[in-house]
Amino acid sequence: MKRIAVLTSGGDAPGMNGAIRSVVRTGINRGWEVFGVRRGYDGLINGDLKPIGSRDVSNILQLGGTILGSARSHEFETEEGRERALKALRKHNIEGIVIIGGNGSQRGAYTLTESGFPVVGVASTIDNDLYGADITIGVNTALNIALEAIDRLKVTASSHQRGILVEVMGRDCGYLALMAGIAGGAEVIIIPEIETAPDRVAKQLREAYEKGKPHALVVVAEGAKYNAERLARYFKDHYELGFELRVTILGYVQRGGTPDASDRLLATRLGAAATDCLARGEVGVLVGLIKNEIATTPLKVVATTKKPIDLSLWDLAQELAK
Repeated sequence: MKRIAVLTSGGDAPGMNGAIRSVVRTGINRGWEVFGVRRGYDGLINGDLKPIGSRDVSNILQLGGTILGSARSHEFETEEGRERALKALRKHNIEGIVIIGGNGSQRGAYTLTESGFPVVGVASTIDNDLYGADITIGVNTALNIALEAIDRLKVTASSHQRGILVEVMGRDCGYLALMAGIAGGAEVIIIPEIETAPDRVAKQLREAYEKGKPHALVVVAEGAKYNAERLARYFKDHYELGFELRVTILGYVQRGGTPDASDRLLATRLGAAATDCLARGEVGVLVGLIKNEIATTPLKVVATTKKPIDLSLWDLAQELAK
């Protein structure tokens, strides 16, 4: 192998730049040329590949986002779009590609694998919903950002005896909400994996008020049936909770943070593991951290398997909230 490419796709995650840096430098150390693909699969389809050197990735380890840019590509979902992407790879004499991203990105990686092209995926998404990785690049930073926001909101909530509905990201996975709720001392946590009736939430908030608590915290996953704004509207129309409610939607604030130490280290390890896989011919796999060890999982399995959430942590959250 003499020439490889690296791209980032889907939602950005703190630590992606660390993975890019690791792929570039470990690839160059093997004597390979490394090309960066701009704007994910869209850039690949349009042939937007440029050589990237060791100095090009200097001083990016601490930066959030991705220097290569990212995009969600609907065209790549078509057979014509994928053929254009493969044509661009062949035109630039690329012999292997590292794809850094989450579920949608790795499904795209699998389609390239099915076409016979050597691909290695790197697990990177703040949602932590990717099968083949216990923890993905960006999760810890996003969680710490959410927790810092919750801590600050609780100070004001206690001063004014308010209830705070905090909505965190995660799409259809409740991992961030569950972890942030437990670490932030939430009275109620709402996740997509377990349907929670608004009547039950109202009862818990009313009980917290009657116990004399100075505030109440509800952490809601964005993908839950009742998100923060829907809950607030429901309570306004149906209940007197005692607490005056305020809604805070963290949104993209969680994705844009400076990667913490754990995400920088994880990104560096996974990027190096990806070039190791290419070097030994282990392709069509995702590299991820499982039981604190670097492991590979076939992209076919990753693309077709839903990652379960640890519901024992949900039970713990219910016990602590009593």
